[in-house]
Amino acid sequence: MPTPRTLLLFAPVALGLLVIPGPAVLYIVARSIDQGRAAGVASVLGIHTGSLVHVAAAAVGLSALLVSSTVAFGVVKYAGAAYLIVLGIRKLLERTDEDPDVDEPPSRSLRSIYLQGIVVNVLNPKTALFFLAFLPQFVDVDRGAVWLQMIVLGMTFIALGMISDGLYAMVAARAGRLLRSSARFRTAQRYVSGGIYVSLGAVAALSGSRSD
Repeated sequence: MPTPRTLLLFAPVALGLLVIPGPAVLYIVARSIDQGRAAGVASVLGIHTGSLVHVAAAAVGLSALLVSSTVAFGVVKYAGAAYLIVLGIRKLLERTDEDPDVDEPPSRSLRSIYLQGIVVNVLNPKTALFFLAFLPQFVDVDRGAVWLQMIVLGMTFIALGMISDGLYAMVAARAGRLLRSSARFRTAQRYVSGGIYVSLGAVAALSGSRSD
């Protein structure tokens, strides 16, 4: 188990990394603006359920496959990019009502949003590489059970991430509620959200090699 001192050192560093907007944050913000607070919370839960997969993989060493195999990295990378682009295209082609209810965001399946969040994060090889590179920096091999230390650190990271991403979701949902009162924004809303997804997919596809 990590010592309290290790966790005290780990927490602020992890939080500093978490508050920097990345693909997961942008996905959460897009969902929150587009569909409101409940969708934002569902996307946060989905993203960090996906993070659990990466923590478990890092703990048992499976993430090393992405480091050692160019083919495996490429398959996961481009599958994730394609998924984001498909989400964006579907949003761009979505039909919207002429007079949407400003007080109630468009009804969507929270289960679907949650599952999409899982897929978005699981299919992000950069997340796997991050956990594999970051968590070991705080592991003390002399304390034994490296896998257990990795899991504790990973769960701490996820808990902090749910807090910081949850705040992003709340702020974005509030902003979305205000923006939906604008007729101009209602017209452009699907283009904004769809454009974010497509851009995330393009960035993921063009983000360079696994040595970046």
